[in-house]
Amino acid sequence: MREHGVLDRALLIYEAAMRKFSSNEDFDPALLADAAQVVRDFINNYHEKSEEQHVFPRFKKAGKMVDLVDTLLRQHQAGRRVTETILRLAPNSRKDGDDRKQLIGAMQSFITMYRPHAAREDTDLFPQLQSLVSPHEYDAMAEEFEKKEHQLFGDDGFEKMAQRVAKLEQAIGIHDLNQFTPG
Repeated sequence: MREHGVLDRALLIYEAAMRKFSSNEDFDPALLADAAQVVRDFINNYHEKSEEQHVFPRFKKAGKMVDLVDTLLRQHQAGRRVTETILRLAPNSRKDGDDRKQLIGAMQSFITMYRPHAAREDTDLFPQLQSLVSPHEYDAMAEEFEKKEHQLFGDDGFEKMAQRVAKLEQAIGIHDLNQFTPG
């Protein structure tokens, strides 16, 4: 699920923005709104909807990992609400005040939820999926996901989203991977 890479890069943008807020460093809050739009469009409305329509029902039908699936679904719903909050608050976050405090809280809660969420999907849920479906059905699901991605974002939808996030990383100053290497 390469979409989790796009999600994690959006989380890095949120973290960079919070560091800038805490050091009173000015930056364009449109960067946050753009990152949240990527999350809304590519993660909430495409990736998660695909999981909800094609992956989660198979686990429920098989009676496997139902508690995990129920939690992941609740987190998808909460994530959509928090993303809308980020989109609403980001434009007014340049000046210190209540909107900025609420925005920081929303980004923190989003990161706190989605890091373990994506990790559990990657290490617990998705590895078990192949045991629930035939190889043919698994391949058909992958084709359905890609077809939906192309419908929503064009033939190179993933690449477009990854490039969009890369531009945001550059604009907020976290594009050079070397800066994350300990000295």
